[in-house]
Amino acid sequence: MIDAANGALAMYEMDGDPERQRPPVIFIHGWPEIAYSWKRQLPAFSAAGLRAIAIDLKGFGRSDAPKDPALYDALHMTGDFTALLDALAIDKAIFCGHDWGGALVWSMAQLHPDRVAGVIGLCTPLHPRPPVAPLAIIEKRFGPKHYFIQFQERDAPEALFETDPDRFFHLMFRKPAPKEKRASLGRNVFDLPGRFRDGPAPSRDEQIIPEADIQVYVDAYNRSGFHGGINLYRNIDRNWRIMEGRDETVAAPSLWIGAELDLFLPPETAEGMEKLVPDLEKHIIADCGHWVMWEKPDAANALMLDWLKRRFSI
Repeated sequence: MIDAANGALAMYEMDGDPERQRPPVIFIHGWPEIAYSWKRQLPAFSAAGLRAIAIDLKGFGRSDAPKDPALYDALHMTGDFTALLDALAIDKAIFCGHDWGGALVWSMAQLHPDRVAGVIGLCTPLHPRPPVAPLAIIEKRFGPKHYFIQFQERDAPEALFETDPDRFFHLMFRKPAPKEKRASLGRNVFDLPGRFRDGPAPSRDEQIIPEADIQVYVDAYNRSGFHGGINLYRNIDRNWRIMEGRDETVAAPSLWIGAELDLFLPPETAEGMEKLVPDLEKHIIADCGHWVMWEKPDAANALMLDWLKRRFSI
């Protein structure tokens, strides 16, 4: 457990670099995951001679879970990362993030560039700050039932999901829809509360995570509740305001890995990233959905470790 500004963070480590020859890699999970989602990365990175560290973000897993949404904006979340670095006497680290973790590691490189040696973004691209608040754009494009919009209501989404965490995780961790079916899914696919509440029972044949691992998530969210992760969404417009007038450029060497069948963050959304991330390498994993670390761990590890070998001499 590591003390941060607004509570303790749970940290998990496999240390393959006891001599401290290179920057450590810090893994930042997304929603609705926990540090456990990196179970197939930490051993591989440690075996490659790296110090591999994963944390439960504030509000998740075994970390403290304050309910105040204001504590989950980009300034507070990246402040937790700097507190982690300070507690471990780390000057700079390579930050690897997926989903919301991906958004936060790009923010870390923008807000605390002096603490970032490199960035690896899985699925999540970096976009330039739009001219108007993002939630207004999302609602106009996808309608009021998009989960980003529904998550703005205080307490209701988390209370809904907490009625049956087992159903929730079986709904979320499913095989991706084939490309030819994506156009027919419609807006309903982004109505996560509605699908959870009113949809059919999730098919166990479609899940991508073994039952024993699903149970780890269920147990974790029975402990923490769902409010921490949903509070990240309640700060989307706040994070937009935070970046007003700031330099959005990421100077650190960076790697972005997309997933061909990612419905939430399609690979085409990463087009033009080079304008904000000049030192960027990009790859797309074929026949893979959003949950890259579970669906294609070996492919993701190979791309990341190859890049680290070339850029950081591991």
